[in-house]
Amino acid sequence: MARISLDPPRTLRYRAAAWIVLRMYGKELDPVRAMGHHMGVSTAYSLFEIQAQRWKALPHRYKDLAEMAAAVRIGCSWCVDFGTWAATTHGIPLEKLEAVPAWRDSDLFDREERLVLEYADAMCADPPEVTDELTAELRTFLDERQLVELTMMVAVENLRSRFNAAAGLTGQGFKDRCDVPANRAAQGDARAV
Repeated sequence: MARISLDPPRTLRYRAAAWIVLRMYGKELDPVRAMGHHMGVSTAYSLFEIQAQRWKALPHRYKDLAEMAAAVRIGCSWCVDFGTWAATTHGIPLEKLEAVPAWRDSDLFDREERLVLEYADAMCADPPEVTDELTAELRTFLDERQLVELTMMVAVENLRSRFNAAAGLTGQGFKDRCDVPANRAAQGDARAV
């Protein structure tokens, strides 16, 4: 159960924000509903997220895996649910996303992805455990701009995950949108013929 009410005052400003979110995602997002109690926070946070979406130096696969690793490490089930859906829309295979909690034991990740996952995990430790050696290894395939973006995206996911986990938010069924039942997939293939 959410620790912050998901029934904010239905001010004109909140209703406008809720309408935009509903159009974008097909439902109201619980973090938006929780933040709706303080529209100054909600507006500032929304503008920040809009700007963060415009950062394009880092390939989505690294960004999505780093965000998922941070959400898993922090323990935000809402972020894992939503992040799984978002990452699959960027082409990350569902099986790879589901392997993130045990990435060290999985053979689904290449060397670069493992370094990104390790970096995200090290950043989320308390205190952070990022080393010069790990950063040097990342620099073998990331330039400085990409390294800044990776670092900031893990920090952004920390913000999201810590707010959502503290607020007691849980998944809203976004991950279920990723699963395509075998019989529906087969029907789609038959219709294409």
